[in-house]
Amino acid sequence: MFFLRKKTALPEAGDALPGRANPIPTAERHFLNKRSLAGPYPEGLQTAIFGLGCFWGAERKFWKIGDGIWITAVGYTGGLTPNPTYEEVCSGQTGHNEVVKVVFDPALLPYEMLLKAFWENHDPTQGMRQGNDVGTQYRSGIYVQDEAQRAVAERSRAEYQQALQQRGYGPITTEILDAPDFYFAEDYHQQYLARNPAGYCG
Repeated sequence: MFFLRKKTALPEAGDALPGRANPIPTAERHFLNKRSLAGPYPEGLQTAIFGLGCFWGAERKFWKIGDGIWITAVGYTGGLTPNPTYEEVCSGQTGHNEVVKVVFDPALLPYEMLLKAFWENHDPTQGMRQGNDVGTQYRSGIYVQDEAQRAVAERSRAEYQQALQQRGYGPITTEILDAPDFYFAEDYHQQYLARNPAGYCG
């Protein structure tokens, strides 16, 4: 019971793992389109960051949108530990969420369409879990880059809350925060389900 409670409660700053000064190694290029994961990105593109459960399956939902997506990448955000590893995040002692970073062209793909994919591909009412995956790293989250994204995200949350309530669901637990530091996950996590089509979270 203590272990479950630890995994579903965010750690206090004094309890978080110390992490490290330097980023952990990761892939340089997107497995599918070969573009640079870390950039620089072409002028005019924007970034969106979402947490919606296991990041393997979540990332695939976004790269499959197609037109307007420049790159997708998985990583960790919303926590206390600098440059965490996957094992550290899974311990529940970093406070990070498993997230997908989406770099997109707003002229081809409005942010509203990314939010639609976000809301309709997970259950945002489950708190610190998604299905059988339990822990703080599976929480629902939208990490906004500016006030324009925040306004659109908050409006969409209200709209989906109304729709879910009409269908008998509980309150949405999705956090909407100014985007904290984003840390790329290890190379084997990037585009995992393109490399391993039958992988877990598929």
